[in-house]
Amino acid sequence: MSRVLNEAMTHNGRFHTDDVFSAALLKILNPQIKIERKNAVPEGYSGLVFDLGEGIFDHHGERSSFRDNGVQYASFGLLWKEYGHTLVSEKEALIFDESFVQPLDIQDNNGGNNLLCRAITQMNPKWDEEIDFDQCFFKAVDMAAIILTNEIKSMRSTEHAEATVLSCLENQKNGIVVIPKGMPWKSILIPSDALYVVFPSPRGGYNAQAVPKDVSTQECKLSFPQEWRGKREELSEVTGINGITFCHLHGYLLGAETEEAAIEACKLSIQKGGD
Repeated sequence: MSRVLNEAMTHNGRFHTDDVFSAALLKILNPQIKIERKNAVPEGYSGLVFDLGEGIFDHHGERSSFRDNGVQYASFGLLWKEYGHTLVSEKEALIFDESFVQPLDIQDNNGGNNLLCRAITQMNPKWDEEIDFDQCFFKAVDMAAIILTNEIKSMRSTEHAEATVLSCLENQKNGIVVIPKGMPWKSILIPSDALYVVFPSPRGGYNAQAVPKDVSTQECKLSFPQEWRGKREELSEVTGINGITFCHLHGYLLGAETEEAAIEACKLSIQKGGD
């Protein structure tokens, strides 16, 4: 671990999501890092400084910088740009910056009503509480570290799943992809010609899920037929396929007792043209 990550400093007083998630990222990079909160950077300080002092990880004043899409960096974005690729692949780091980091940077720079930011800032002491700001800050950092750690695990899991999903995609039949267990599949199957994915359900039996048109929408390429939606026990009779247990009210998910029944339901949906 670089010496610069052995100690770090940020501003004291009231905290925001930006400095909290910046500290959480540094804690993940080095759990032993010493983070201090000061009003100003002491002369000769050699540690990493963020959200304070107009250094390279501060986004105030003349040092402010912008992404190619026009979104201004806050300290968390600057730190993720520098160190994110050491935790996940370059591809996943860029995706995470767009989906998770940028909304927090936007909130810090421009304001807004981001619910995660609200949850973090609500951890500041209230005016009528005799609680130390630093104590509340580090509690917020611990919470942010849990969130960020889980996001990193998810990205690594997505990378790990890609080879398996690609292999299953090569063996698809009529737009139906069967994968051996529930795993991240959207990044592979959404751009493909796959219509449905079938996998074991953690509740028992099997699920068949309609592939969305895009990562940003729940609209499916081919939803299950309207007349199946919201039904349960009567589905086997409606479809003529034994073992169909339910179809979600919005037509994107179907449950079955067996893999075979789930696949047959997907075939029938394709024949009927879905919705």
